[in-house]
Amino acid sequence: MLLFLTRRLIYMIPTLFLVSVVTFIVIQLPPGDYLDTLAAELNELGGLDDGTRQALEDQYGLGQPMYVQYFKWMRGILFYGDFGISFERNVPVNDLIWDRLGWTFAISVLTLLFIWMTALPIGIYSAVKKYSAGDYAATFFGFVGLAVPNFLLALVMMYVAFKYFGQSVGGLVSPEFIGEPWTVEKIIDLLKHIWMPIVVVGTSGAAALIRIMRANLLDELYRPYVVTARAKGMSEFQLLMRYPVRVALNPFISTIGWILPSLVSGEIIVAVVMNLPTTGPLLLRALLVQDMYLAGSLIFLVSILTVIGTLVSDLLLAWIDPRIRYQ
Repeated sequence: MLLFLTRRLIYMIPTLFLVSVVTFIVIQLPPGDYLDTLAAELNELGGLDDGTRQALEDQYGLGQPMYVQYFKWMRGILFYGDFGISFERNVPVNDLIWDRLGWTFAISVLTLLFIWMTALPIGIYSAVKKYSAGDYAATFFGFVGLAVPNFLLALVMMYVAFKYFGQSVGGLVSPEFIGEPWTVEKIIDLLKHIWMPIVVVGTSGAAALIRIMRANLLDELYRPYVVTARAKGMSEFQLLMRYPVRVALNPFISTIGWILPSLVSGEIIVAVVMNLPTTGPLLLRALLVQDMYLAGSLIFLVSILTVIGTLVSDLLLAWIDPRIRYQ
């Protein structure tokens, strides 16, 4: 298992290097740069004079070749933990991303737990009780969860919470607690708010995993080894949890690799609608104004989440199925 972990960690190094290169190239692909966007916004006020433009180019190195800008950016990250300067806000990117990344990661992990706690039991029940009323209800829930856009579900839930329960909607805490130190009252207020984005973002993921779990388990329930174990008198619950569910979990666990980044990137519109202090609105604004260091840093961190998610899923799969780590 240690050799397996070492091999996976070594594979991560070239992967992250390629991800950083692709990320930087992608954010440089649109024509122009931040100064062009700034000049366009200032046209009504007289435009950006040549002296000011040259000073900004010298300050940020925007006139230099792309590979020079890339190596400057990566050198700052690797040796100094410096992700560069946000052109639009004129502050270090570090000051902007860590608080929001913390909230994003917390909501993503809680959403992942919600997805698993919902999809796993419902998927097992739906497979064991195939074509029952509960199976049809789970199927209906799955189709609705996949069909309804997250932003629309967010709007409906916010309306219902405000109209019928008088709850403050938008943000993670009520306005009177913004900027205040953490107290018991503020934590209780946070719990009253945070469940809504978790349910909104997690509904579609849970619906998809219910269908995956149902299909995987149905493939295993009628295998000869299950029939043999049942014939030897093993209790149905013990048999189910020890063999077919364990095998059916393999594709289920492998989804961790894409669920984490999809939760981060997929919650952008939801974060804008619900006014969440996460990385989504920050990334959207950075892409619109070509704030390349801020956008590149956020995309790079999301890519790291993808690699870490894949590593976690590989380790869990190797732990559950020893054949994987010996291949």
